[in-house]
Amino acid sequence: MYRLIGRTLVLLLSFLFLYACAVNPVTGKKELALVSESQEIKIGGENYMPSRQMQGGDFNVNPELTAYVREVGQKLAGVSDRQLPYEFSVLNNSTPNAWALPGGKIAVNRGLLLELNNEAELAAVLGHEIVHAAARHGAQQMERGMLLQGALLATSIAVQVNEYSNLVVGGAQMAAGLIHTKYGRDDELEADYYGMQYMSRAGYDPTAAVALQETFVRLNEKRSHNWLAGLFASHPPSAERVETNRETAASLPQGGIIGKSRYEERITPLKNNQKGYESYAKGRDALEKGDTRQAMAYARDAIHIEPREGQFYGLRADVHYQKQEYDDALTDYDRAVNLNPDYFYFYLQRGLTKKKLNLKKAAYADLQASTRLLPTAVAYNGLGELEMAAGESQKALQYFSEAASSDSPAGKQARLSLLRYDFSSYATQYIQVQTGLNHEGYVLARITNQAPLAVRNLQLLVKYPDISGTMHQTTRLLSENIPAGQAYTTNLNLGPYANAAALKTIDIQITNGDLIE
Repeated sequence: MYRLIGRTLVLLLSFLFLYACAVNPVTGKKELALVSESQEIKIGGENYMPSRQMQGGDFNVNPELTAYVREVGQKLAGVSDRQLPYEFSVLNNSTPNAWALPGGKIAVNRGLLLELNNEAELAAVLGHEIVHAAARHGAQQMERGMLLQGALLATSIAVQVNEYSNLVVGGAQMAAGLIHTKYGRDDELEADYYGMQYMSRAGYDPTAAVALQETFVRLNEKRSHNWLAGLFASHPPSAERVETNRETAASLPQGGIIGKSRYEERITPLKNNQKGYESYAKGRDALEKGDTRQAMAYARDAIHIEPREGQFYGLRADVHYQKQEYDDALTDYDRAVNLNPDYFYFYLQRGLTKKKLNLKKAAYADLQASTRLLPTAVAYNGLGELEMAAGESQKALQYFSEAASSDSPAGKQARLSLLRYDFSSYATQYIQVQTGLNHEGYVLARITNQAPLAVRNLQLLVKYPDISGTMHQTTRLLSENIPAGQAYTTNLNLGPYANAAALKTIDIQITNGDLIE
């Protein structure tokens, strides 16, 4: 048996290395390539929008800044070792971070732009991310996961648990995993080395990459939470990287573009609005703590500083919503949508507000609009409730099923809706039954309740064999109250059986039950 498995594994690995080896376009090394270039481009393209949505959406208050970043990025992409459909975006996020998806889809947060000193440092960041895409670092991470899972095709990629796992559902869960890819030491050194090569080819001074890493090391030593949640989590700095970059810079032509004054000119409008974003962040913290008065004050301060920022109106709208001032909330969500019509959150919250105001048709349109930008359990649960209220039970069940895959409060609410509608059909998804034998050989059933509410009066349909192997069926009623997240064990009084082999032929189905609201 084990020899057969071993031979099969050897044959499988031999097949992979014979038919899936390729030369890395950046390093020139031979490596396993289970994800083709067309798949890389497709994965990056499909996940670029939801990835940006989960990070605050595109920064559109200053389109000239985004155009500038794209200009620098395309200059570097033009001298890279691999031509991909590169795209560059600036995200409306204060956390200092940057990331690259397979296929050349790259984003940098406005929070990181404020930490850079010149255009050459921006080129160092973008060059580094370009290498992650060009050298297939993201694709290699997926391939490692595929091998560990025994998969041979890039049709299903495991998603790491992250801060968005309770919000997004469906295909967007892949995006949540991709943007939180943690690169290893070799990948980071490789991205530094070739990124500096690209900087030099594009006319930039590669010593800026050294200065940038020195800054990152200092910031990392301060243990700033904002940094640890961003760039340092996926791109850890180190003294080794600084020294290696210094050696790389010494091997390249000296001089080149620094671009300090040009960078400062482009970044000045963002710096002028920084206090507004700081007020916004404080307002979000206050609202999360339930301090609506303080949150409203911060929202007004932020709007006064930059009245073109949709997020600031979104914060004020959220305060109104929490205070159940739905008409005022709707006014501010309208303003937020008008200022940034490409961000899912404003449509989601406006849809929920319209639902509160009984504007059902308009609420449905907004919730659907939000899912096109980013599918969330909150939106799908809201759509399900609207469909159920309209008598469209089948459509409602489809939406609830989408939302139920999430562990968020909206996902739990969707699971309740499914159970309320048809307990017997959906009970097995949330209430598990395991069997065992007691010391006398009688069958025990352990009922684990993973539904959001307690259950009782569970009706069980039990199919079981007698001593001769003839199958019979009977019913059992469990009147006990089983709280959410807990389990209950009962003796079914079936048996006695000589050993546990009989358990394989016993089938138990939940045919009905009551939810304790």
